[in-house]
Amino acid sequence: MSGGPAVRVSIESSCERQVQEVSLDGVETYVPPLSMSQNLAKLAQRIDFGHGSDSDEEDPSRERLSHAGLKLIHYKIYSSSGPMKFQPCLWPWDSVRNHLRSALTEMCVLHDVLSVVKEKKYMALDPVSQDPSVAKTPQVFQLISKKKSLATAAQLLLKGAEKLSKSVTESQEQRRQRDFNAELLHLRSQWKLRKVGDKILGDLSYRSAGSLFTHHGTFEVIKNTDIDLDKKIPDDYCPLNVQIPSDLEGSAYIKVSIQKQAPDIGDLGTVNLLRRQPKARPGSQAWHLKLEAAQNVLLCKEIFAQLSREAVQIKSHIPHIVVKNQIISQPFPGLQLSISLCHSTVEKKNQRTSPDKAKPDDHLYVLEHNLHQLIREFHKQTLSSSVMPHPASAPFGPKRLRLAGPMAYDKAEISCLQHGEGLLEKIVKQAKHIFLRSRTARTIDCLASRIEDPQIQAHWSNINDVYESSVKVLITSQGYEQICKSIQLQLNIGVEQIRVVHRDGRVITLSHQEQELQDFLLSQMSQHQVHAVQQLAKVMGWHVLSFSNHVGLGAVESIGNASAITVASPNGEYAVSVRNGPESGCKVLVQFPRCQTKDLPKSDVLQDGKWSHLRGPYKEVHWSRMEGRNFVYKMELLMAALTPCP
Repeated sequence: MSGGPAVRVSIESSCERQVQEVSLDGVETYVPPLSMSQNLAKLAQRIDFGHGSDSDEEDPSRERLSHAGLKLIHYKIYSSSGPMKFQPCLWPWDSVRNHLRSALTEMCVLHDVLSVVKEKKYMALDPVSQDPSVAKTPQVFQLISKKKSLATAAQLLLKGAEKLSKSVTESQEQRRQRDFNAELLHLRSQWKLRKVGDKILGDLSYRSAGSLFTHHGTFEVIKNTDIDLDKKIPDDYCPLNVQIPSDLEGSAYIKVSIQKQAPDIGDLGTVNLLRRQPKARPGSQAWHLKLEAAQNVLLCKEIFAQLSREAVQIKSHIPHIVVKNQIISQPFPGLQLSISLCHSTVEKKNQRTSPDKAKPDDHLYVLEHNLHQLIREFHKQTLSSSVMPHPASAPFGPKRLRLAGPMAYDKAEISCLQHGEGLLEKIVKQAKHIFLRSRTARTIDCLASRIEDPQIQAHWSNINDVYESSVKVLITSQGYEQICKSIQLQLNIGVEQIRVVHRDGRVITLSHQEQELQDFLLSQMSQHQVHAVQQLAKVMGWHVLSFSNHVGLGAVESIGNASAITVASPNGEYAVSVRNGPESGCKVLVQFPRCQTKDLPKSDVLQDGKWSHLRGPYKEVHWSRMEGRNFVYKMELLMAALTPCP
């Protein structure tokens, strides 16, 4: 049999865990395995402590048990409700002895826990004495020793907590004390630095971006030693500091405003140019904030220097004026454009403005932003002047020198290349456009709030240019927007004029005068009423007999011309004539048939009855007594009253 072939036997292991539940689909749910502590408690429950002796004096080896085991044994003896029965007291002090024994057990367990925490020993083997003649230590001395051990453990815990808190505080302070070299590396990643001797110098200027400003813009990097390391370090402490030039300290901005022209030249340059100083942060200022503020001051000075240079060089009909730190220009008669350099330093921050009424802020932030954009475009043009040479083997040089020779530019072409709008001319044109646009918007708003019938609406385009904007003006009547939409104007606002494009393609050019635009809109609103009557007559079946946008009869209007229309009823018996002028207003006349006119004298010439069907003279309608919310609604009621019933 041993030499025969091996036979494979399948062995299935028995289920190590008990089945808790079997679901309807046959899936078995097992009881989760016990943890180490649960397993130990289960094994401890199987120990039968009833077979041992109850007396501690008969078993001297029991005194050598560990404190934790003693606690477990006493707990089982006194708390289990097993076969142990109540033992009567053998002597009067038996209850006192039991209480002392339980207190001793509690102290032993506490001592074991503290020993484990202190010495990190989770298992200790105590030697067991085999000599029964060893004297037993009194329990009073054990209590005293345990008390001292407990006090020592408490002292150790307090000292450890104190050391831990101290280390946490030191780590936080070291984290606040950033390294000087790390800060220097951070500074070098954002600003240009160079070492000159034993100094570290940086560059604030825009020369690398194409600036031609003569200011050096150099700052020095120093180590911050103005703090006592023995004291508590503030939160905003930085080991690195920068020293900037005195003329670049503080904050600066370019103030651009459009205001009425000063009556006296001595009033120029006397406005308050100081902006409210921002609140200083506690401690020293961070180096990046100081450098950004200093670079902004340098850029503002470059912008103002460029504007001042152009103001002196440009020849215009009305010369530009440079007074102190202000440049005065006159874009339109009666208005002045003021460009001011406002620079507030540390010495000036304590100055306060006069206690007079605070004037509204007329600063045009859009023009200030455009100035910064224009100076950056100027820097870009300076950099792009040096183009790549042709051929590639030729040396670098400006385009003007490269094109010298047979293909060189002549004097006229070179002068055309040199001619271009400067910074001041561009900003003056933008200021003109902004002022003309705001004046146009104000004029339309005033007319819309003053005149309720007809209504005027303005739809501004959000796609504009720095030199041109557009607005669509609609003149409508409330409730009749679908039939009364003949007046649609497109206003293209430029630098010095306004181009008006009608719906039919007609183009009218208006100047910068506000009164001219207002008169034009009033005449268009007057024509709208007549056009509305024409559209209403078509809807109601009336016949248009005559229509004119410019009536040559009647009173002469100071603003534009009057418009008139005459319509007849469907059967021709009645006729309504409307005349509307920008100043004279609306006048409505109704012509009745002769048969309905009683006050007409009888004529000996007109004897035939057919002449009685002719209409008689016109009678004026008391328009203010008519019911209706607007002009078109009143006309609809009048036409409906004069229309014969079918």
